[in-house]
Amino acid sequence: MNQVVKKNALVNVLVVGGGGREHALAWKLAQSNRVHKVFVAPGNGGTALDSRMENINITEPIELLAWAATNDIALTLVGPEQPLAAGVVDLFRSKGMRIFGPTAAAAQLESSKAFSKAFMRRHGIPTADYDTFTDPALAHAFVDRLGAPIVVKADGLAAGKGVVVAMDIAEAHAAIDFMLVDNTLGVAHNEGGARVIIEQFLIGEEASFIVMCDGKNVAVMATSQDHKRLLDGDLGPNTGGMGAYSPAPIVTPDVYNRAMREVIFPTIKGMAEDGIPFTGFLYAGLMIETEGENKGQIKTLEFNCRMGDPETQPIMMRLKTDFFEVLWAATEPGANGQVGGRLDKIELEWDRRTALGVVFAAEGYPMSPRKGDVITGLPSKDSTVGDDALVFHAGTAAKDGQTLTSGGRVLCVTALAESVKSAQQRAYEVAQDIGFAGMQYRKDIGHKAIKS
Repeated sequence: MNQVVKKNALVNVLVVGGGGREHALAWKLAQSNRVHKVFVAPGNGGTALDSRMENINITEPIELLAWAATNDIALTLVGPEQPLAAGVVDLFRSKGMRIFGPTAAAAQLESSKAFSKAFMRRHGIPTADYDTFTDPALAHAFVDRLGAPIVVKADGLAAGKGVVVAMDIAEAHAAIDFMLVDNTLGVAHNEGGARVIIEQFLIGEEASFIVMCDGKNVAVMATSQDHKRLLDGDLGPNTGGMGAYSPAPIVTPDVYNRAMREVIFPTIKGMAEDGIPFTGFLYAGLMIETEGENKGQIKTLEFNCRMGDPETQPIMMRLKTDFFEVLWAATEPGANGQVGGRLDKIELEWDRRTALGVVFAAEGYPMSPRKGDVITGLPSKDSTVGDDALVFHAGTAAKDGQTLTSGGRVLCVTALAESVKSAQQRAYEVAQDIGFAGMQYRKDIGHKAIKS
Protein backbone atom coordinates (compact mmCIF):
# COMPACT_ATOMS: atom_id res chain seq x y z
CA MET A 1 0.00 0.00 0.00
CA ASN A 2 3.00 2.32 -0.44
CA GLN A 3 1.75 5.71 -1.59
CA VAL A 4 2.84 7.37 -4.81
CA VAL A 5 2.00 11.08 -5.03
CA LYS A 6 2.94 13.11 -8.09
CA LYS A 7 5.04 16.18 -7.38
CA ASN A 8 2.87 19.26 -6.73
CA ALA A 9 -0.35 17.27 -7.18
CA LEU A 10 -3.43 18.33 -5.21
CA VAL A 11 -3.95 15.88 -2.35
CA ASN A 12 -6.43 14.94 0.36
CA VAL A 13 -5.31 15.00 3.98
CA LEU A 14 -6.84 13.53 7.12
CA VAL A 15 -6.80 15.12 10.57
CA VAL A 16 -7.60 12.70 13.39
CA GLY A 17 -9.54 14.21 16.29
CA GLY A 18 -12.49 16.43 17.04
CA GLY A 19 -11.37 19.23 19.36
CA GLY A 20 -10.26 22.83 19.07
CA ARG A 21 -6.71 21.76 18.31
CA GLU A 22 -7.91 19.69 15.35
CA HIS A 23 -10.11 22.49 14.02
CA ALA A 24 -7.08 24.81 14.05
CA LEU A 25 -4.82 22.22 12.39
CA ALA A 26 -7.43 21.51 9.70
CA TRP A 27 -7.96 25.24 9.14
CA LYS A 28 -4.25 25.79 8.58
CA LEU A 29 -3.91 22.77 6.28
CA ALA A 30 -6.88 23.94 4.21
CA GLN A 31 -4.95 27.11 3.33
CA SER A 32 -2.27 25.17 1.44
CA ASN A 33 -2.39 25.32 -2.35
CA ARG A 34 -1.33 21.65 -2.31
CA VAL A 35 -4.42 20.50 -0.40
CA HIS A 36 -7.64 19.61 -2.20
CA LYS A 37 -9.72 18.65 0.85
CA VAL A 38 -9.22 18.18 4.57
CA PHE A 39 -11.11 15.30 6.14
CA VAL A 40 -11.53 15.40 9.93
CA ALA A 41 -12.30 12.28 11.97
CA PRO A 42 -14.64 12.73 13.74
CA GLY A 43 -14.49 16.55 13.57
CA ASN A 44 -16.94 18.93 15.24
CA GLY A 45 -19.60 21.52 14.50
CA GLY A 46 -17.03 24.01 13.22
CA THR A 47 -15.31 21.67 10.77
CA ALA A 48 -18.80 20.64 9.57
CA LEU A 49 -19.53 24.25 8.57
CA ASP A 50 -16.36 24.77 6.49
CA SER A 51 -16.71 23.79 2.82
CA ARG A 52 -13.00 22.97 2.62
CA MET A 53 -13.45 20.24 5.23
CA GLU A 54 -15.53 17.12 5.62
CA ASN A 55 -16.22 15.22 8.84
CA ILE A 56 -15.80 11.45 8.91
CA ASN A 57 -17.49 9.62 11.78
CA ILE A 58 -14.64 7.18 12.46
CA THR A 59 -12.42 6.95 15.52
CA GLU A 60 -10.97 3.40 15.65
CA PRO A 61 -7.41 3.19 14.24
CA ILE A 62 -8.05 0.10 12.09
CA GLU A 63 -11.16 1.67 10.56
CA LEU A 64 -9.28 4.94 10.00
CA LEU A 65 -6.54 3.08 8.13
CA ALA A 66 -9.04 1.26 5.91
CA TRP A 67 -10.89 4.50 5.14
CA ALA A 68 -7.67 6.45 4.42
CA ALA A 69 -6.39 3.72 2.11
CA THR A 70 -9.55 3.76 0.00
CA ASN A 71 -10.00 7.55 -0.11
CA ASP A 72 -6.66 8.69 -1.52
CA ILE A 73 -5.38 10.21 1.72
CA ALA A 74 -1.82 11.36 1.07
CA LEU A 75 -1.03 12.47 4.61
CA THR A 76 -2.58 11.94 8.05
CA LEU A 77 -2.04 14.20 11.06
CA VAL A 78 -3.01 12.97 14.53
CA GLY A 79 -4.25 15.56 17.01
CA PRO A 80 -5.21 13.91 20.34
CA GLU A 81 -3.27 11.59 22.60
CA GLN A 82 -5.63 8.58 22.72
CA PRO A 83 -5.10 7.31 19.14
CA LEU A 84 -1.35 7.89 19.48
CA ALA A 85 -1.20 5.77 22.62
CA ALA A 86 -3.34 3.16 20.83
CA GLY A 87 -0.75 2.82 18.06
CA VAL A 88 -2.42 4.52 15.09
CA VAL A 89 0.98 5.72 13.80
CA ASP A 90 2.44 2.20 13.96
CA LEU A 91 -0.58 0.88 12.08
CA PHE A 92 -0.46 3.43 9.25
CA ARG A 93 3.29 3.10 8.81
CA SER A 94 3.03 -0.69 8.62
CA LYS A 95 0.99 -0.17 5.44
CA GLY A 96 3.25 2.51 3.95
CA MET A 97 0.88 5.40 4.73
CA ARG A 98 2.34 8.82 5.58
CA ILE A 99 1.33 9.92 9.06
CA PHE A 100 2.74 12.51 11.46
CA GLY A 101 2.92 11.57 15.13
CA PRO A 102 4.83 9.33 17.56
CA THR A 103 4.62 5.56 17.73
CA ALA A 104 2.82 4.02 20.71
CA ALA A 105 6.19 3.36 22.37
CA ALA A 106 7.32 6.98 21.93
CA ALA A 107 3.92 8.28 23.06
CA GLN A 108 4.64 6.83 26.49
CA LEU A 109 6.33 10.16 27.19
CA GLU A 110 2.76 11.39 27.63
CA SER A 111 0.66 8.29 28.22
CA SER A 112 2.75 7.20 31.22
CA LYS A 113 3.94 9.80 33.69
CA ALA A 114 6.03 7.08 35.36
CA PHE A 115 7.80 6.31 32.06
CA SER A 116 8.32 10.02 31.42
CA LYS A 117 9.76 10.81 34.85
CA ALA A 118 12.07 7.78 34.76
CA PHE A 119 13.22 8.79 31.27
CA MET A 120 14.03 12.32 32.44
CA ARG A 121 15.91 11.04 35.47
CA ARG A 122 17.86 8.56 33.34
CA HIS A 123 18.88 11.13 30.73
CA GLY A 124 19.57 14.05 33.05
CA ILE A 125 16.69 16.24 31.91
CA PRO A 126 15.79 18.76 34.65
CA THR A 127 12.51 17.95 36.39
CA ALA A 128 10.97 17.95 39.87
CA ASP A 129 11.93 15.27 42.41
CA TYR A 130 9.24 12.58 42.64
CA ASP A 131 8.15 9.12 43.73
CA THR A 132 5.62 6.67 42.27
CA PHE A 133 2.87 4.79 44.13
CA THR A 134 0.24 2.12 43.50
CA ASP A 135 -0.64 1.65 47.19
CA PRO A 136 -2.91 4.44 48.51
CA ALA A 137 -1.65 4.02 52.09
CA LEU A 138 1.98 4.53 51.06
CA ALA A 139 1.01 7.54 48.94
CA HIS A 140 -0.89 9.11 51.86
CA ALA A 141 2.07 8.51 54.18
CA PHE A 142 4.44 10.13 51.66
CA VAL A 143 2.27 13.25 51.50
CA ASP A 144 2.06 13.41 55.29
CA ARG A 145 5.85 13.26 55.45
CA LEU A 146 6.51 15.92 52.77
CA GLY A 147 3.62 18.28 53.46
CA ALA A 148 2.07 20.77 51.05
CA PRO A 149 2.06 22.35 48.55
CA ILE A 150 2.66 19.19 46.53
CA VAL A 151 1.71 17.84 43.11
CA VAL A 152 -0.26 14.62 42.48
CA LYS A 153 -0.39 13.20 38.94
CA ALA A 154 -2.31 10.26 37.53
CA ASP A 155 -0.16 7.82 35.55
CA GLY A 156 -2.37 7.61 32.49
CA LEU A 157 -4.28 9.71 29.98
CA ALA A 158 -6.81 12.01 31.63
CA ALA A 159 -7.61 14.61 28.94
CA GLY A 160 -5.37 17.21 30.57
CA LYS A 161 -7.10 16.94 33.96
CA GLY A 162 -4.95 14.30 35.67
CA VAL A 163 -2.82 16.76 37.64
CA VAL A 164 -3.72 18.25 41.02
CA VAL A 165 -1.54 21.01 42.44
CA ALA A 166 -2.51 20.54 46.09
CA MET A 167 -2.00 23.64 48.19
CA ASP A 168 -2.87 21.82 51.42
CA ILE A 169 -2.63 18.26 52.78
CA ALA A 170 -6.37 17.59 52.58
CA GLU A 171 -6.43 18.39 48.86
CA ALA A 172 -3.48 16.07 48.24
CA HIS A 173 -5.14 13.20 50.11
CA ALA A 174 -8.36 13.72 48.16
CA ALA A 175 -6.43 13.65 44.88
CA ILE A 176 -4.78 10.35 45.81
CA ASP A 177 -8.16 8.84 46.59
CA PHE A 178 -9.87 9.89 43.37
CA MET A 179 -6.89 8.81 41.25
CA LEU A 180 -6.02 5.52 42.98
CA VAL A 181 -9.31 4.47 44.57
CA ASP A 182 -12.35 6.11 42.95
CA ASN A 183 -10.91 7.14 39.55
CA THR A 184 -13.31 10.08 39.46
CA LEU A 185 -11.41 11.59 36.51
CA GLY A 186 -11.81 8.50 34.35
CA VAL A 187 -8.06 8.06 33.91
CA ALA A 188 -7.05 5.48 31.29
CA HIS A 189 -4.78 3.37 33.51
CA ASN A 190 -1.63 1.86 32.06
CA GLU A 191 -0.55 -1.75 32.41
CA GLY A 192 -0.29 -2.67 36.08
CA GLY A 193 -3.34 -0.66 37.13
CA ALA A 194 -3.81 2.66 38.88
CA ARG A 195 -0.66 4.56 39.78
CA VAL A 196 0.17 8.09 40.88
CA ILE A 197 3.29 10.21 40.74
CA ILE A 198 3.74 12.57 43.67
CA GLU A 199 6.29 15.26 43.07
CA GLN A 200 7.90 18.37 44.43
CA PHE A 201 5.98 21.62 44.03
CA LEU A 202 7.90 24.03 41.80
CA ILE A 203 7.73 27.80 42.00
CA GLY A 204 7.89 29.94 38.89
CA GLU A 205 5.97 30.63 35.71
CA GLU A 206 4.84 27.98 33.23
CA ALA A 207 5.31 28.07 29.47
CA SER A 208 4.65 25.68 26.60
CA PHE A 209 7.64 24.81 24.43
CA ILE A 210 6.63 22.80 21.36
CA VAL A 211 8.74 21.41 18.54
CA MET A 212 8.16 19.19 15.53
CA CYS A 213 10.44 16.15 15.26
CA ASP A 214 11.19 13.76 12.41
CA GLY A 215 13.28 11.34 14.49
CA LYS A 216 16.49 13.36 14.39
CA ASN A 217 15.74 16.94 13.30
CA VAL A 218 13.50 19.52 14.96
CA ALA A 219 11.55 22.58 13.84
CA VAL A 220 10.63 24.85 16.72
CA MET A 221 7.07 26.14 16.97
CA ALA A 222 6.27 29.63 18.24
CA THR A 223 6.40 29.93 22.01
CA SER A 224 3.15 30.07 23.94
CA GLN A 225 1.65 30.15 27.39
CA ASP A 226 -1.67 28.70 28.50
CA HIS A 227 -3.89 29.18 31.53
CA LYS A 228 -4.67 25.90 33.28
CA ARG A 229 -6.88 27.09 36.13
CA LEU A 230 -10.62 27.48 35.61
CA LEU A 231 -11.05 30.90 37.25
CA ASP A 232 -9.61 34.40 36.96
CA GLY A 233 -6.42 35.02 38.87
CA ASP A 234 -5.30 31.41 38.29
CA LEU A 235 -7.75 30.09 40.87
CA GLY A 236 -10.01 27.04 40.85
CA PRO A 237 -9.35 23.50 39.58
CA ASN A 238 -6.89 22.54 36.86
CA THR A 239 -8.42 22.16 33.40
CA GLY A 240 -7.21 21.19 29.95
CA GLY A 241 -6.60 24.91 29.40
CA MET A 242 -8.84 28.00 29.49
CA GLY A 243 -6.90 30.17 27.05
CA ALA A 244 -3.46 30.79 25.58
CA TYR A 245 -1.36 33.32 23.73
CA SER A 246 1.72 33.36 21.51
CA PRO A 247 4.49 34.44 21.70
CA ALA A 248 5.21 34.09 25.42
CA PRO A 249 7.44 36.91 26.75
CA ILE A 250 8.55 34.65 29.62
CA VAL A 251 10.49 32.58 27.07
CA THR A 252 13.44 34.92 26.69
CA PRO A 253 16.34 34.09 24.34
CA ASP A 254 18.20 32.62 27.33
CA VAL A 255 15.23 30.44 28.34
CA TYR A 256 14.80 29.38 24.69
CA ASN A 257 18.43 28.28 24.49
CA ARG A 258 18.20 26.46 27.83
CA ALA A 259 15.05 24.64 26.68
CA MET A 260 16.75 23.42 23.52
CA ARG A 261 20.03 22.53 25.23
CA GLU A 262 18.70 21.00 28.45
CA VAL A 263 15.34 19.53 27.40
CA ILE A 264 14.60 19.16 23.69
CA PHE A 265 17.93 17.94 22.30
CA PRO A 266 18.57 15.51 25.22
CA THR A 267 15.04 14.12 24.80
CA ILE A 268 15.41 13.48 21.07
CA LYS A 269 18.87 11.99 21.61
CA GLY A 270 17.71 9.94 24.62
CA MET A 271 14.72 8.48 22.80
CA ALA A 272 16.94 7.44 19.89
CA GLU A 273 19.45 5.87 22.30
CA ASP A 274 16.61 3.95 23.95
CA GLY A 275 15.60 2.58 20.54
CA ILE A 276 12.43 4.69 20.33
CA PRO A 277 13.06 7.48 17.79
CA PHE A 278 10.61 10.32 18.37
CA THR A 279 8.52 11.68 15.52
CA GLY A 280 5.64 14.11 15.84
CA PHE A 281 4.97 17.10 18.04
CA LEU A 282 6.94 17.16 21.28
CA TYR A 283 5.44 19.47 23.89
CA ALA A 284 7.54 20.30 26.94
CA GLY A 285 5.68 22.02 29.74
CA LEU A 286 8.33 24.15 31.42
CA MET A 287 8.50 25.79 34.83
CA ILE A 288 10.71 28.87 34.61
CA GLU A 289 12.20 30.40 37.76
CA THR A 290 11.47 34.12 37.81
CA GLU A 291 13.12 35.25 41.04
CA GLY A 292 16.39 34.96 42.94
CA GLU A 293 19.77 33.55 42.02
CA ASN A 294 18.23 30.77 39.91
CA LYS A 295 16.23 33.16 37.76
CA GLY A 296 15.87 31.79 34.23
CA GLN A 297 16.53 28.18 35.17
CA ILE A 298 13.99 25.66 33.92
CA LYS A 299 12.52 22.33 34.90
CA THR A 300 10.27 20.05 32.86
CA LEU A 301 6.79 19.67 34.30
CA GLU A 302 5.59 17.17 31.70
CA PHE A 303 5.83 16.00 28.13
CA ASN A 304 2.95 15.79 25.70
CA CYS A 305 3.28 14.00 22.37
CA ARG A 306 0.96 16.35 20.49
CA MET A 307 0.25 20.01 20.06
CA GLY A 308 -1.25 21.63 23.12
CA ASP A 309 -4.88 22.69 23.27
CA PRO A 310 -5.56 25.67 23.41
CA GLU A 311 -1.97 26.63 22.43
CA THR A 312 -2.50 25.28 18.89
CA GLN A 313 -5.12 27.88 18.05
CA PRO A 314 -2.94 31.00 18.51
CA ILE A 315 0.16 29.22 17.16
CA MET A 316 -1.60 28.21 13.93
CA MET A 317 -2.91 31.77 13.51
CA ARG A 318 0.68 33.04 13.58
CA LEU A 319 2.20 30.40 11.28
CA LYS A 320 2.87 31.82 7.80
CA THR A 321 4.71 28.83 6.31
CA ASP A 322 2.65 26.32 4.31
CA PHE A 323 1.78 23.77 7.02
CA PHE A 324 1.23 20.94 4.57
CA GLU A 325 4.75 21.37 3.15
CA VAL A 326 6.19 21.25 6.67
CA LEU A 327 4.36 18.00 7.47
CA TRP A 328 5.30 16.55 4.08
CA ALA A 329 8.98 17.22 4.81
CA ALA A 330 8.67 15.71 8.29
CA THR A 331 7.21 12.46 6.95
CA GLU A 332 9.62 11.95 4.05
CA PRO A 333 10.16 8.20 3.54
CA GLY A 334 13.63 6.96 4.41
CA ALA A 335 15.58 3.75 3.91
CA ASN A 336 14.22 0.35 5.02
CA GLY A 337 10.72 1.69 5.60
CA GLN A 338 11.87 4.21 8.21
CA VAL A 339 10.89 7.88 8.23
CA GLY A 340 13.65 9.96 6.65
CA GLY A 341 12.58 13.47 7.55
CA ARG A 342 13.69 16.79 6.08
CA LEU A 343 12.82 19.18 8.90
CA ASP A 344 16.41 20.42 8.83
CA LYS A 345 15.59 21.93 5.42
CA ILE A 346 12.50 23.79 6.70
CA GLU A 347 12.45 27.30 8.13
CA LEU A 348 9.22 28.29 9.82
CA GLU A 349 7.99 31.85 9.32
CA TRP A 350 5.77 33.55 11.90
CA ASP A 351 3.47 36.55 11.95
CA ARG A 352 5.16 39.11 14.19
CA ARG A 353 1.84 39.92 15.85
CA THR A 354 0.47 38.33 19.02
CA ALA A 355 -2.34 35.80 18.87
CA LEU A 356 -4.54 35.19 21.91
CA GLY A 357 -7.33 32.68 22.41
CA VAL A 358 -10.07 32.57 25.04
CA VAL A 359 -11.77 29.25 25.78
CA PHE A 360 -15.52 29.08 26.44
CA ALA A 361 -16.46 26.04 28.50
CA ALA A 362 -19.73 24.30 29.32
CA GLU A 363 -21.50 24.49 32.65
CA GLY A 364 -20.02 21.93 35.04
CA TYR A 365 -16.61 21.81 33.36
CA PRO A 366 -14.09 20.31 34.20
CA MET A 367 -15.71 17.55 36.28
CA SER A 368 -19.17 17.08 34.72
CA PRO A 369 -19.80 19.34 31.70
CA ARG A 370 -23.36 19.73 30.47
CA LYS A 371 -24.10 19.03 26.81
CA GLY A 372 -26.84 19.94 24.33
CA ASP A 373 -27.12 23.71 24.84
CA VAL A 374 -27.72 25.85 21.72
CA ILE A 375 -24.86 28.22 20.83
CA THR A 376 -25.79 31.61 19.37
CA GLY A 377 -23.78 34.38 17.72
CA LEU A 378 -21.33 32.17 15.78
CA PRO A 379 -19.85 33.09 12.39
CA SER A 380 -22.02 31.49 9.74
CA LYS A 381 -19.44 29.70 7.57
CA ASP A 382 -15.70 29.25 8.02
CA SER A 383 -15.20 30.54 11.60
CA THR A 384 -13.61 33.85 10.56
CA VAL A 385 -14.59 37.19 12.05
CA GLY A 386 -13.00 39.89 9.90
CA ASP A 387 -9.38 39.28 8.95
CA ASP A 388 -8.01 39.18 12.48
CA ALA A 389 -10.16 36.75 14.48
CA LEU A 390 -11.50 33.20 14.33
CA VAL A 391 -13.85 31.12 16.43
CA PHE A 392 -12.36 27.63 16.64
CA HIS A 393 -14.81 24.93 17.66
CA ALA A 394 -14.03 22.16 20.15
CA GLY A 395 -16.95 20.54 21.98
CA THR A 396 -19.63 21.38 19.42
CA ALA A 397 -21.98 19.43 17.18
CA ALA A 398 -24.18 20.47 14.26
CA LYS A 399 -27.81 19.35 14.52
CA ASP A 400 -30.95 20.45 12.67
CA GLY A 401 -29.36 23.69 11.50
CA GLN A 402 -28.12 24.63 14.96
CA THR A 403 -24.76 24.27 16.73
CA LEU A 404 -24.94 22.64 20.15
CA THR A 405 -22.46 22.13 22.97
CA SER A 406 -21.11 18.57 23.05
CA GLY A 407 -18.11 18.68 25.40
CA GLY A 408 -16.34 20.48 28.20
CA ARG A 409 -14.36 23.07 26.28
CA VAL A 410 -16.72 24.36 23.63
CA LEU A 411 -15.04 27.19 21.68
CA CYS A 412 -11.80 29.14 21.50
CA VAL A 413 -12.14 32.72 20.26
CA THR A 414 -8.71 33.68 18.89
CA ALA A 415 -7.49 37.07 17.67
CA LEU A 416 -4.34 38.59 16.14
CA ALA A 417 -3.12 42.05 17.11
CA GLU A 418 0.00 44.14 17.65
CA SER A 419 0.25 43.40 21.39
CA VAL A 420 -1.05 40.98 23.99
CA LYS A 421 -3.39 43.66 25.32
CA SER A 422 -4.77 44.48 21.88
CA ALA A 423 -5.23 40.79 21.04
CA GLN A 424 -6.98 40.30 24.37
CA GLN A 425 -9.33 43.21 23.71
CA ARG A 426 -10.16 41.95 20.21
CA ALA A 427 -10.84 38.37 21.38
CA TYR A 428 -13.22 39.53 24.12
CA GLU A 429 -14.89 41.93 21.69
CA VAL A 430 -15.68 39.04 19.32
CA ALA A 431 -16.79 36.91 22.26
CA GLN A 432 -19.49 39.41 23.25
CA ASP A 433 -21.72 38.14 20.43
CA ILE A 434 -21.47 34.47 21.46
CA GLY A 435 -23.59 32.79 24.09
CA PHE A 436 -24.95 29.52 25.43
CA ALA A 437 -26.56 28.52 28.74
CA GLY A 438 -24.08 28.09 31.58
CA MET A 439 -21.11 29.43 29.58
CA GLN A 440 -17.87 29.70 31.60
CA TYR A 441 -14.80 31.67 30.59
CA ARG A 442 -11.94 33.60 32.12
CA LYS A 443 -11.80 37.34 31.70
CA ASP A 444 -8.03 37.70 32.25
CA ILE A 445 -6.36 35.56 29.57
CA GLY A 446 -2.92 37.05 28.90
CA HIS A 447 -2.72 38.88 32.23
CA LYS A 448 0.83 37.72 33.01
CA ALA A 449 2.22 39.06 29.77
CA ILE A 450 0.33 42.34 30.11
CA LYS A 451 1.67 42.88 33.63
CA SER A 452 5.21 42.14 32.51
